[in-house]
Amino acid sequence: MLFIAAAIVGTIGWSGEVLLLPVACAVPALWAFAPSRLVAGLVSMAYFMAASRGLPVGVSIFYASDIWVGLGLWIAASLLFVTVHTVLWSPKPGWHRPLRYLVAATLMSVPPFGIVGWASPITAAGVLFPAWGWAGLAATAAGLSAMTTRAWPLAGAGIGVAFSVSALTWSDPESPEGWVGINTAFDYQAGNHADYAQHMATIALVRRAVENGARTIVLPESALGIWTPTTERLWTRSLADLNVIVAGGAVVVNDSGYDNVMIELTGEGARILYRERMPVPISMWRPWASGGASAEFFANPTGRFARTSIAPLICYEQLLVWPILQSILSGPDVIVATGNGWWTGDTNIVPIQKASARAWASLFGLPLVIAFNT
Repeated sequence: MLFIAAAIVGTIGWSGEVLLLPVACAVPALWAFAPSRLVAGLVSMAYFMAASRGLPVGVSIFYASDIWVGLGLWIAASLLFVTVHTVLWSPKPGWHRPLRYLVAATLMSVPPFGIVGWASPITAAGVLFPAWGWAGLAATAAGLSAMTTRAWPLAGAGIGVAFSVSALTWSDPESPEGWVGINTAFDYQAGNHADYAQHMATIALVRRAVENGARTIVLPESALGIWTPTTERLWTRSLADLNVIVAGGAVVVNDSGYDNVMIELTGEGARILYRERMPVPISMWRPWASGGASAEFFANPTGRFARTSIAPLICYEQLLVWPILQSILSGPDVIVATGNGWWTGDTNIVPIQKASARAWASLFGLPLVIAFNT
């Protein structure tokens, strides 16, 4: 029953609907009150695998392979989460359980374990305590910790009240005035990048947005393809007659592989404003082999775009905890979330990414700009 309950919690909490994120707050109780370490491990696996259920299909599309490759990576990705929670589970009541849960949650929030730290219930803080900032994060952590004690009914009731109030008063984070995130639907294939036709189509979208009043535009991850002097000339000449500043995702080739970046563009020139801290493991970040994406981890937590400090989150970073919290420590004015979800098919991966970004923006009361290719 605990296994089934954990799977239901993971499925509902991580459905891609931001207001359902607090459902994930039930998992600490299911984990803590498991009758044995084995059952605690099974509960952890059920929750994590249910929350990340879109991965097998996404991987099979990305690699153009059968579903078994996706299933293998899905199981492998769950091992760190399951191992951490199984090892730290304790049969002892009292202070052991909440303390061990906090340790497990912390380990899954920062590298190295945090590299696959998806589906953290702490993400629900933005729904439970909108605009509370760090105090809301602390309150959520305290509530999650209390869910592992005998006081869990009281903690659950408190979370339920906060959940209900938020559901009645919820409003999505808005973009700053004049800022627009452009969503696209280009059909990428693994290893392919934006060609001339796609660049021209994207430029047309930018021009249309400017005609509608946009002055600051955000494009999705990979929108600018492989960044070269030729690509820069194409874009700067195309923007020369427009009063606009554009940010777009691109790939910059280096000696060991490439950087996944955001680039600021105007009619006068271009510059790199952000290098992704945590690319997708295996498909992009492969430290054991050359040719993959570089991981900056704790570098450049914020970027300067349109004379504004932004907290950039590229794709996979939206599923993790430390990138956004590190960015918030630097005091950004806007959260900018971009992604390229061509490979996600009909799964709920992109909705989950967007829900996470919306929750973090809500928690810290910051404007949010989202731009995805799907």
